[in-house]
Amino acid sequence: GLALFWVTRIGRGSSHFHQTIFLDFPEYDGKDRVHDLNAKNYKSVMRKYDVMVVYYHDHPASNRLALLCEHVCVLQLVAQVLDEFEDEDIGVGLIDAKHDKAVAKKLGLDESDSIFIFIDDEVIEYDGELAADTLVEFIYDVLEDPVEIIDNNRELKGFENIEEDIKLVGYFKSHKSEHFEAFADAAEEFHPHIKFFATFNAKVARELELKLNEVDFYEPFIEDPVVIPGKPYSEKELVKFIEANDRPTLRKLQPHNMYEIWEDDIDGEHIIAFAEESDPDGYEFLEILKKVAEDNTDNPDLSIVWIDPDDFPLLLPHWEKTFDIDLDHPQIGVVEADDVSSILVFR
Repeated sequence: GLALFWVTRIGRGSSHFHQTIFLDFPEYDGKDRVHDLNAKNYKSVMRKYDVMVVYYHDHPASNRLALLCEHVCVLQLVAQVLDEFEDEDIGVGLIDAKHDKAVAKKLGLDESDSIFIFIDDEVIEYDGELAADTLVEFIYDVLEDPVEIIDNNRELKGFENIEEDIKLVGYFKSHKSEHFEAFADAAEEFHPHIKFFATFNAKVARELELKLNEVDFYEPFIEDPVVIPGKPYSEKELVKFIEANDRPTLRKLQPHNMYEIWEDDIDGEHIIAFAEESDPDGYEFLEILKKVAEDNTDNPDLSIVWIDPDDFPLLLPHWEKTFDIDLDHPQIGVVEADDVSSILVFR
Protein backbone atom coordinates (compact mmCIF):
# COMPACT_ATOMS: atom_id res chain seq x y z
CA GLY A 1 0.00 0.00 0.00
CA LEU A 2 1.95 2.96 -1.24
CA ALA A 3 -0.89 5.33 -1.86
CA LEU A 4 1.26 8.43 -1.43
CA PHE A 5 3.38 7.48 -4.42
CA TRP A 6 0.73 6.34 -6.87
CA VAL A 7 1.79 9.04 -9.32
CA THR A 8 5.31 7.63 -9.36
CA ARG A 9 4.12 4.04 -9.69
CA ILE A 10 1.87 4.95 -12.59
CA GLY A 11 3.81 7.85 -14.03
CA ARG A 12 7.41 6.73 -13.77
CA GLY A 13 8.85 6.20 -17.20
CA SER A 14 6.37 8.70 -18.68
CA SER A 15 7.31 10.84 -21.67
CA HIS A 16 8.58 13.46 -19.22
CA PHE A 17 11.69 11.35 -18.69
CA HIS A 18 13.07 12.08 -22.15
CA GLN A 19 13.08 15.81 -21.53
CA THR A 20 14.25 16.30 -17.97
CA ILE A 21 15.55 13.36 -16.04
CA PHE A 22 18.13 12.06 -18.47
CA LEU A 23 19.99 15.20 -19.41
CA ASP A 24 23.27 13.25 -19.34
CA PHE A 25 21.83 10.10 -20.91
CA PRO A 26 22.07 9.08 -24.55
CA GLU A 27 18.87 8.75 -26.60
CA TYR A 28 17.62 5.17 -26.84
CA ASP A 29 19.16 3.71 -30.03
CA GLY A 30 16.32 1.24 -30.68
CA LYS A 31 18.39 -1.93 -30.17
CA ASP A 32 16.69 -4.63 -28.08
CA ARG A 33 19.00 -5.56 -25.19
CA VAL A 34 16.45 -6.70 -22.58
CA HIS A 35 16.03 -10.48 -22.28
CA ASP A 36 12.69 -12.20 -21.68
CA LEU A 37 13.71 -14.82 -19.13
CA ASN A 38 11.86 -18.15 -19.07
CA ALA A 39 12.40 -21.73 -17.89
CA LYS A 40 14.27 -22.65 -21.09
CA ASN A 41 16.72 -19.76 -21.33
CA TYR A 42 17.24 -18.15 -17.91
CA LYS A 43 20.27 -20.25 -16.90
CA SER A 44 22.17 -19.74 -20.16
CA VAL A 45 21.35 -16.00 -20.31
CA MET A 46 22.37 -15.34 -16.70
CA ARG A 47 25.62 -17.29 -17.17
CA LYS A 48 26.68 -14.80 -19.87
CA TYR A 49 26.83 -11.88 -17.43
CA ASP A 50 28.80 -10.96 -14.30
CA VAL A 51 25.79 -9.00 -13.02
CA MET A 52 22.12 -9.45 -13.92
CA VAL A 53 19.37 -6.89 -13.37
CA VAL A 54 15.94 -8.57 -13.31
CA TYR A 55 12.55 -6.85 -13.36
CA TYR A 56 10.03 -9.33 -11.92
CA HIS A 57 6.78 -7.78 -13.12
CA ASP A 58 3.10 -8.53 -12.68
CA HIS A 59 1.43 -9.94 -15.79
CA PRO A 60 -0.18 -6.86 -17.34
CA ALA A 61 -3.94 -6.62 -17.68
CA SER A 62 -4.95 -5.32 -21.11
CA ASN A 63 -5.44 -1.80 -19.73
CA ARG A 64 -1.92 -1.79 -18.21
CA LEU A 65 0.07 -2.87 -21.27
CA ALA A 66 1.14 0.69 -22.05
CA LEU A 67 2.62 1.02 -18.56
CA LEU A 68 4.66 -2.18 -18.95
CA CYS A 69 5.90 -0.88 -22.33
CA GLU A 70 7.04 2.35 -20.66
CA HIS A 71 8.88 0.37 -17.97
CA VAL A 72 10.55 -1.80 -20.62
CA CYS A 73 11.63 1.39 -22.46
CA VAL A 74 13.31 2.59 -19.26
CA LEU A 75 15.07 -0.79 -18.92
CA GLN A 76 16.18 -0.72 -22.58
CA LEU A 77 17.87 2.63 -21.91
CA VAL A 78 19.42 1.25 -18.70
CA ALA A 79 20.73 -1.78 -20.65
CA GLN A 80 22.18 0.52 -23.33
CA VAL A 81 24.07 2.61 -20.76
CA LEU A 82 25.29 -0.50 -18.90
CA ASP A 83 26.42 -2.02 -22.21
CA GLU A 84 29.16 0.63 -22.33
CA PHE A 85 30.44 -0.23 -18.86
CA GLU A 86 33.79 -1.91 -19.41
CA ASP A 87 34.61 -3.49 -16.04
CA GLU A 88 31.67 -5.91 -15.87
CA ASP A 89 29.21 -7.50 -18.29
CA ILE A 90 25.79 -6.45 -17.02
CA GLY A 91 22.58 -7.94 -18.40
CA VAL A 92 18.97 -6.84 -18.01
CA GLY A 93 16.02 -9.25 -18.05
CA LEU A 94 12.28 -9.54 -17.44
CA ILE A 95 10.35 -12.27 -15.64
CA ASP A 96 6.55 -12.40 -15.98
CA ALA A 97 4.88 -13.23 -12.64
CA LYS A 98 2.12 -15.24 -14.35
CA HIS A 99 3.99 -17.13 -17.08
CA ASP A 100 7.35 -17.67 -15.36
CA LYS A 101 6.54 -17.92 -11.66
CA ALA A 102 8.61 -21.14 -11.47
CA VAL A 103 11.71 -19.28 -12.69
CA ALA A 104 11.18 -16.55 -10.09
CA LYS A 105 10.81 -19.22 -7.41
CA LYS A 106 14.07 -20.93 -8.45
CA LEU A 107 15.84 -17.55 -8.24
CA GLY A 108 14.35 -16.90 -4.79
CA LEU A 109 12.21 -13.92 -5.89
CA ASP A 110 9.01 -13.61 -3.91
CA GLU A 111 7.84 -10.03 -4.44
CA SER A 112 6.61 -9.12 -7.92
CA ASP A 113 6.72 -5.59 -9.34
CA SER A 114 10.29 -5.40 -8.05
CA ILE A 115 13.79 -5.14 -9.46
CA PHE A 116 16.54 -7.49 -8.28
CA ILE A 117 20.27 -7.35 -8.94
CA PHE A 118 22.22 -10.63 -9.01
CA ILE A 119 25.93 -10.24 -8.24
CA ASP A 120 28.48 -12.71 -6.75
CA ASP A 121 25.84 -15.08 -5.26
CA GLU A 122 24.05 -12.09 -3.68
CA VAL A 123 20.57 -10.86 -4.59
CA ILE A 124 19.99 -7.16 -3.89
CA GLU A 125 16.50 -5.68 -4.13
CA TYR A 126 16.14 -2.21 -5.61
CA ASP A 127 13.44 -0.26 -3.77
CA GLY A 128 13.51 2.97 -5.72
CA GLU A 129 11.86 4.76 -8.58
CA LEU A 130 11.93 3.06 -11.98
CA ALA A 131 13.87 5.85 -13.66
CA ALA A 132 16.96 5.11 -15.74
CA ASP A 133 19.34 7.57 -14.06
CA THR A 134 18.38 6.49 -10.52
CA LEU A 135 18.62 2.78 -11.33
CA VAL A 136 21.97 3.08 -13.14
CA GLU A 137 23.42 5.07 -10.24
CA PHE A 138 22.22 2.39 -7.81
CA ILE A 139 23.81 -0.37 -9.93
CA TYR A 140 27.12 1.53 -9.96
CA ASP A 141 26.88 1.73 -6.14
CA VAL A 142 26.31 -2.04 -6.03
CA LEU A 143 29.51 -2.55 -8.07
CA GLU A 144 31.62 -0.50 -5.65
CA ASP A 145 33.53 -2.28 -2.87
CA PRO A 146 31.29 -2.62 0.22
CA VAL A 147 34.00 -0.90 2.33
CA GLU A 148 35.57 2.40 1.27
CA ILE A 149 39.04 3.12 2.68
CA ILE A 150 39.82 6.57 4.12
CA ASP A 151 43.54 7.26 3.82
CA ASN A 152 43.94 11.05 3.85
CA ASN A 153 42.32 14.37 4.73
CA ARG A 154 40.52 14.76 1.41
CA GLU A 155 38.86 11.37 1.79
CA LEU A 156 38.05 12.17 5.42
CA LYS A 157 36.28 15.37 4.29
CA GLY A 158 34.28 13.31 1.80
CA PHE A 159 33.24 10.96 4.61
CA GLU A 160 32.24 13.87 6.85
CA ASN A 161 30.12 15.41 4.10
CA ILE A 162 27.82 12.38 3.92
CA GLU A 163 24.89 13.16 6.16
CA GLU A 164 21.84 11.64 4.47
CA ASP A 165 22.80 7.98 4.97
CA ILE A 166 23.62 5.64 7.82
CA LYS A 167 27.41 5.22 7.84
CA LEU A 168 29.91 3.22 9.87
CA VAL A 169 33.64 3.74 10.18
CA GLY A 170 36.23 1.48 11.80
CA TYR A 171 39.98 1.66 12.50
CA PHE A 172 41.97 -1.51 11.84
CA LYS A 173 45.61 -2.55 11.62
CA SER A 174 45.48 -3.62 7.95
CA HIS A 175 43.46 -5.32 5.22
CA LYS A 176 44.67 -8.62 6.63
CA SER A 177 43.33 -8.02 10.14
CA GLU A 178 40.68 -10.60 11.11
CA HIS A 179 38.68 -7.76 12.70
CA PHE A 180 38.67 -5.85 9.41
CA GLU A 181 37.54 -9.04 7.65
CA ALA A 182 34.60 -9.35 10.07
CA PHE A 183 33.74 -5.69 9.36
CA ALA A 184 33.95 -6.25 5.57
CA ASP A 185 31.74 -9.37 5.83
CA ALA A 186 29.14 -7.35 7.75
CA ALA A 187 29.36 -4.61 5.09
CA GLU A 188 28.43 -7.12 2.38
CA GLU A 189 25.19 -7.89 4.22
CA PHE A 190 24.00 -4.28 3.97
CA HIS A 191 25.68 -3.10 0.76
CA PRO A 192 24.87 -0.69 -0.86
CA HIS A 193 22.09 0.58 1.44
CA ILE A 194 24.39 1.37 4.39
CA LYS A 195 27.82 2.93 3.86
CA PHE A 196 30.88 1.31 5.47
CA PHE A 197 34.25 3.05 5.77
CA ALA A 198 37.53 1.94 7.31
CA THR A 199 40.95 3.43 7.90
CA PHE A 200 44.36 1.85 8.54
CA ASN A 201 45.88 5.29 9.09
CA ALA A 202 46.59 6.31 12.72
CA LYS A 203 46.35 10.03 11.89
CA VAL A 204 42.89 9.66 10.32
CA ALA A 205 41.82 7.48 13.27
CA ARG A 206 42.89 10.24 15.68
CA GLU A 207 40.79 12.78 13.77
CA LEU A 208 37.82 10.40 14.08
CA GLU A 209 38.68 9.65 17.75
CA LEU A 210 38.74 5.92 16.98
CA LYS A 211 40.66 3.32 18.94
CA LEU A 212 42.11 0.26 17.19
CA ASN A 213 39.38 -2.25 16.12
CA GLU A 214 36.66 0.19 17.16
CA VAL A 215 33.66 1.02 14.96
CA ASP A 216 31.50 4.15 15.12
CA PHE A 217 27.88 4.18 13.94
CA TYR A 218 26.49 7.45 12.54
CA GLU A 219 22.78 8.12 12.21
CA PRO A 220 21.76 10.40 9.32
CA PHE A 221 21.88 14.12 10.16
CA ILE A 222 23.34 13.49 13.63
CA GLU A 223 26.87 14.74 14.15
CA ASP A 224 28.03 12.59 17.06
CA PRO A 225 28.38 8.87 16.43
CA VAL A 226 27.58 5.98 18.73
CA VAL A 227 30.58 3.79 19.55
CA ILE A 228 29.50 0.19 18.98
CA PRO A 229 30.13 -1.51 22.34
CA GLY A 230 32.24 -4.64 22.88
CA LYS A 231 35.20 -4.32 20.47
CA PRO A 232 36.67 -6.29 18.76
CA TYR A 233 33.47 -7.47 17.10
CA SER A 234 32.47 -10.57 15.19
CA GLU A 235 30.51 -10.17 11.94
CA LYS A 236 27.43 -11.46 13.78
CA GLU A 237 27.73 -8.82 16.53
CA LEU A 238 28.05 -6.00 13.99
CA VAL A 239 25.05 -7.24 12.00
CA LYS A 240 22.97 -7.54 15.17
CA PHE A 241 23.83 -3.97 16.25
CA ILE A 242 23.06 -2.51 12.81
CA GLU A 243 19.75 -4.36 12.53
CA ALA A 244 18.74 -3.01 15.95
CA ASN A 245 19.60 0.56 14.90
CA ASP A 246 18.74 0.77 11.22
CA ARG A 247 15.68 2.97 11.53
CA PRO A 248 17.05 6.49 11.98
CA THR A 249 15.04 9.20 13.73
CA LEU A 250 15.25 11.46 10.66
CA ARG A 251 15.47 10.03 7.15
CA LYS A 252 15.45 11.67 3.76
CA LEU A 253 13.17 10.16 1.15
CA GLN A 254 15.23 9.77 -2.03
CA PRO A 255 14.37 8.39 -5.47
CA HIS A 256 16.57 5.31 -4.90
CA ASN A 257 15.02 4.30 -1.53
CA MET A 258 11.50 5.72 -1.56
CA TYR A 259 9.57 2.42 -1.32
CA GLU A 260 11.93 0.92 1.24
CA ILE A 261 11.44 3.90 3.58
CA TRP A 262 7.71 4.16 2.96
CA GLU A 263 7.15 0.51 3.91
CA ASP A 264 9.11 0.96 7.16
CA ASP A 265 6.41 2.85 9.08
CA ILE A 266 5.71 2.99 12.82
CA ASP A 267 2.27 1.60 13.75
CA GLY A 268 1.14 2.37 10.21
CA GLU A 269 2.02 6.05 10.42
CA HIS A 270 4.70 8.44 9.20
CA ILE A 271 5.60 11.91 10.34
CA ILE A 272 6.25 13.68 7.04
CA ALA A 273 8.16 16.94 6.77
CA PHE A 274 8.34 18.83 3.48
CA ALA A 275 11.22 21.31 3.29
CA GLU A 276 13.32 22.68 0.43
CA GLU A 277 16.94 22.68 1.56
CA SER A 278 17.83 25.34 -1.01
CA ASP A 279 15.20 27.73 0.40
CA PRO A 280 16.14 29.80 3.52
CA ASP A 281 12.88 28.91 5.34
CA GLY A 282 13.25 25.26 4.39
CA TYR A 283 16.88 25.20 5.52
CA GLU A 284 15.96 26.71 8.89
CA PHE A 285 13.10 24.24 9.30
CA LEU A 286 15.46 21.37 8.48
CA GLU A 287 17.93 22.55 11.12
CA ILE A 288 15.08 22.40 13.69
CA LEU A 289 14.19 18.86 12.52
CA LYS A 290 17.85 17.79 12.91
CA LYS A 291 17.86 19.19 16.46
CA VAL A 292 14.62 17.33 17.28
CA ALA A 293 16.14 14.12 15.85
CA GLU A 294 19.32 14.59 17.88
CA ASP A 295 17.38 15.20 21.11
CA ASN A 296 15.17 12.15 20.49
CA THR A 297 17.65 9.77 18.92
CA ASP A 298 16.93 7.10 21.58
CA ASN A 299 13.16 7.19 21.05
CA PRO A 300 12.26 4.10 18.98
CA ASP A 301 8.76 5.45 18.27
CA LEU A 302 9.89 8.65 16.57
CA SER A 303 10.60 8.47 12.87
CA ILE A 304 10.47 11.60 10.71
CA VAL A 305 10.62 11.32 6.92
CA TRP A 306 11.98 14.45 5.25
CA ILE A 307 10.93 15.08 1.65
CA ASP A 308 12.67 17.80 -0.35
CA PRO A 309 10.09 18.82 -2.99
CA ASP A 310 13.00 19.63 -5.37
CA ASP A 311 13.73 15.87 -5.61
CA PHE A 312 10.22 14.96 -6.82
CA PRO A 313 8.96 17.67 -9.22
CA LEU A 314 6.40 15.35 -10.84
CA LEU A 315 4.71 14.61 -7.52
CA LEU A 316 4.27 18.18 -6.25
CA PRO A 317 0.77 18.81 -7.70
CA HIS A 318 -0.42 15.45 -6.33
CA TRP A 319 0.92 16.11 -2.83
CA GLU A 320 -0.46 19.66 -2.71
CA LYS A 321 -3.90 18.41 -3.76
CA THR A 322 -3.95 15.32 -1.51
CA PHE A 323 -2.77 17.12 1.62
CA ASP A 324 -4.31 20.50 0.77
CA ILE A 325 -0.99 22.22 1.47
CA ASP A 326 1.25 24.79 -0.20
CA LEU A 327 4.71 23.34 -0.77
CA ASP A 328 6.24 26.76 -1.31
CA HIS A 329 6.53 26.71 2.50
CA PRO A 330 7.81 24.03 4.92
CA GLN A 331 5.06 21.67 6.14
CA ILE A 332 4.86 18.87 8.71
CA GLY A 333 2.12 16.33 9.38
CA VAL A 334 1.21 12.73 10.18
CA VAL A 335 -0.09 10.42 7.46
CA GLU A 336 -1.20 6.79 7.34
CA ALA A 337 1.37 4.76 5.43
CA ASP A 338 -1.13 2.72 3.44
CA ASP A 339 -4.00 5.20 3.13
CA VAL A 340 -2.89 8.77 2.71
CA SER A 341 -6.45 9.95 2.31
CA SER A 342 -6.70 9.60 6.10
CA ILE A 343 -4.41 12.46 7.01
CA LEU A 344 -4.29 12.86 10.75
CA VAL A 345 -2.89 16.37 10.89
CA PHE A 346 -0.98 18.75 8.64
CA ARG A 347 0.24 22.19 9.64
